[in-house]
Amino acid sequence: MKRIILVCAAGMSTTLLVNEMNLAAKKNTIDVEILALPANKLSDYTKKIDVLLLGPQIEFMLDKLKEKYEKKEMKIAAIDSMAYGLMDGEAVLKQALTMI
Repeated sequence: MKRIILVCAAGMSTTLLVNEMNLAAKKNTIDVEILALPANKLSDYTKKIDVLLLGPQIEFMLDKLKEKYEKKEMKIAAIDSMAYGLMDGEAVLKQALTMI
């Protein structure tokens, strides 16, 4: 099972998107674990992360997080802002899966 983590400032807006992504995964029988975390809790998370996606409000942290975490074979990117704004769980899930 692949693990996808969405990170934003407080973890609340990404939680809505995670719900939509989980619905899309279930609909397409894709075995993934998708979670939302606030950026300040990311370093406390100890499980392996396959894909880390950043919400638009913390996209400025992309380079810093890549420098810190990509050594751990984690793929990191900003969430497509259009898909984020539309809460398009299927599109964001597809973005994450293409990174794996």
